[in-house]
Amino acid sequence: MKHIKRLTLGLVALTLAACSNSGNDDDDPVLRFFNRIAVFPVCLQLNADCDTDEQTAAEIAAVSSNGNTLLYTDSPQGKLGFVDITDPTAPAGLGTLDLPGEPTSVAVAGDFALVAVNTSTDFINVSGTLVVVDIATKTVVRSIDLGGQPDSVTVSPDKSLAAIAIENERDEDLGDGAPPQAPAGFLVIVDLSGAPSAWTTRSVDLTGLATLYPGDPEPEYVDINSDNTVAISLQENNYILLVDLKTGTVTKHFTAGSADLTQVDATEEDPALILLRETLTGVPREPDGLTWLANDRLATADEGDLNGGSRGITLFDTDGNVVYTSGNSLEHAVVRIGHYPDARSGNKGNETENVDFGSYDGQDFLFAASERSSVIFVFDAANRDNPVLHQILPAGVGPEGVLAIPSRNLLIAASEEDSRGDAIRSVVNIYQLSDAPPAYPTIESINRADGTPIPWGALSGLAADPADAGIVYSVQDSFYGRSRIYTLDVSAVPAKIIAETALTDANDVFAALPLPASQSADTFDAVDRAAMINGDKTVNLDQEGIAVSADGGFWIASEGGGTVGDAARPVTSADLLFKVDRNGIIERVVTLPAAVNAIQLRFGFEGVAESDGLVYVAFQRAWNSESGPRIGIYDPATDTWRFLFYPLDAVESPNGGWVGLSDLTALGNNEFLVVERDNQGGPDARIKRLYRFSVAGLADGATVSKTLVRDLIPDLLAPGGLIPEKIEGLAITADGDTIIVNDNDGVDDSNGETQLLHLGDIFNP
Repeated sequence: MKHIKRLTLGLVALTLAACSNSGNDDDDPVLRFFNRIAVFPVCLQLNADCDTDEQTAAEIAAVSSNGNTLLYTDSPQGKLGFVDITDPTAPAGLGTLDLPGEPTSVAVAGDFALVAVNTSTDFINVSGTLVVVDIATKTVVRSIDLGGQPDSVTVSPDKSLAAIAIENERDEDLGDGAPPQAPAGFLVIVDLSGAPSAWTTRSVDLTGLATLYPGDPEPEYVDINSDNTVAISLQENNYILLVDLKTGTVTKHFTAGSADLTQVDATEEDPALILLRETLTGVPREPDGLTWLANDRLATADEGDLNGGSRGITLFDTDGNVVYTSGNSLEHAVVRIGHYPDARSGNKGNETENVDFGSYDGQDFLFAASERSSVIFVFDAANRDNPVLHQILPAGVGPEGVLAIPSRNLLIAASEEDSRGDAIRSVVNIYQLSDAPPAYPTIESINRADGTPIPWGALSGLAADPADAGIVYSVQDSFYGRSRIYTLDVSAVPAKIIAETALTDANDVFAALPLPASQSADTFDAVDRAAMINGDKTVNLDQEGIAVSADGGFWIASEGGGTVGDAARPVTSADLLFKVDRNGIIERVVTLPAAVNAIQLRFGFEGVAESDGLVYVAFQRAWNSESGPRIGIYDPATDTWRFLFYPLDAVESPNGGWVGLSDLTALGNNEFLVVERDNQGGPDARIKRLYRFSVAGLADGATVSKTLVRDLIPDLLAPGGLIPEKIEGLAITADGDTIIVNDNDGVDDSNGETQLLHLGDIFNP
């Protein structure tokens, strides 16, 4: 019965989402969901294999009138990019167009793209151009002087008018970086009658209206409703303006106000801790993107800038009354799915950047892009005064632009962050609306007693419960403090983190650990160990592997920090093997032999497995000048070690890097399954593989022979995104299902995406 219960719990999220529009009757449309169907790395426009270190970016996106050509602004390259999405599952680059400066935004009117280009030489001598591009020929047909530095451009629903926010942004390094800083921003209206050669412009003065810095308005974003009223966000001024485009008259203006937040994390710790315990009062919203939901309802993405950022979205009526605010709900939502950016706790949390609205065959959606959590929030917006969170979609790092394409049941998100060295590539994300259930998240946590979700991220090792096929255990690495073991119900969809068990040195076993007599000054010492034990006796480990022990407790492999003899990477912890009971209390701490400690490389303990009374530990990489990484074999009965060596595949990535081991699981009969991977992600990834090896009959110091069991690349491409770098968890459940999971790096220089994938019985497909 317990498996039935877990499956029922796993369907709760879908059931709630499907019932979110409680007013539906039998004639209402069936609620559908978005799923990612493809990503387009924009580096493909520079190199057919993305084999380039040049920085590119997809920031703001627009689509041609027929819905088949996607356009995006590429600020680092100074280009407008074109992508063929005739088949949205197979986007293809159509090349780029050089622009006379930095493109900041793009919109489409008929056959033409309107590109806002910043040509300013500095923050005082500001200038900008509206570049009009024939989409079919990818040629510039006209350039219109804007008289200042543009930020956002939009076209009215009837295609008769365009509005451009001329921000004339401030210099953040001047004084305290706060306004007022001349010149002031303003609005440009473009009349789109006739051919582009006949288009005319008008400017609207916006000074003297905002409560804060009235002489220096800095318009950030614009959107136009069907009444041809443009809404303008003044982010630094924390203000919103409504302008009648036909007359160029400001019809309404009001403050965006402030929000009070409870049960949020407003403090950054090192190592990270997600503690939803703090209260913030009077936080200015400082909206960035905004969108009309109807002619009398406006949504803002409350990113924040100078002093604010309320970590969510707000809906206003046209009199400036708040009709909805998300409060702490989006913060809790990203914590629940492992996407919370703890490094931004003291700033603006998940930092909602942009919003868009779309009506898809009678089903209305509001979309919000979270820049720091790298997700797209999808709201059921049937009730304009009370949108309901419908689902959350994974995106590339730093989604900036979000674009609804209802005519094709598509949604686009442009993720601008690009750093090949960090395994990050800027991508255009493509999602499709269908009857299929949501494929993401693959893991979510239940609530603690205080109503907040169990926080998690940076998962590394996995271990299956030997008796219950629906349960696996996982650990988080050193990104987070107060190490813990997570219990996952993997029979649910998505998998549920149903319990957390803190590791504690309640009996001072770790505190009393005797250090090897030969430890030298640059190796792990008593001071380092003390730093790993907190005042409440919880511990801060670099948990990379977990195995269920025969007595029902766990073995935890903690990777050492630092490299012996490397002054740039001093040793701060040794590679340690912990035996803990079911309650997380440390019972035993095992160190490596002194001779092995003496050659420590920071790429140490990864996977751990117990088999026939012995404990096996996989080292990630070769230490010193050894031929390959070690497979350590520890005998708890005699407290002795012996070692085998593992032959790694050669590096195959065009970006170089290294190849190493991750998790390890026992198959029985002296056989093991191991994850072998390179340190590359996205287009550069080549090696993500499962290998099988046997230790039967091998003497100390021998090298194992391995057999390829599965190339994981096709499995990792199946979710429609880029290949994650760190496949770090591996387990085989009691009923033979092989499960893998990636480490999301604690959403630090990472999009936070966690893919827990069920591969089935890989030995008997």
